Amino acid sequence: MLEFAALTYGVLASFVLASISSNKRANRENPRVVTLCGWGLMAFSLTLSLLLSGWVVYTSIGGGFTL
Repeated sequence: MLEFAALTYGVLASFVLASISSNKRANRENPRVVTLCGWGLMAFSLTLSLLLSGWVVYTSIGGGFTL
């Protein structure tokens, strides 16, 4: 499942970056859906990095949790 999520994220990020680059070269404005998808990917990346950083800090100070 993680592989599928990573592949999907990579494909979406590549599409957004390629679209933005192409539009910039053609001196066009980006469509709203590309802008929103880019902002969504950025927010997802930031949230995931903060959550994972918090988990690393928590476990490094000796914290543990039971499920």
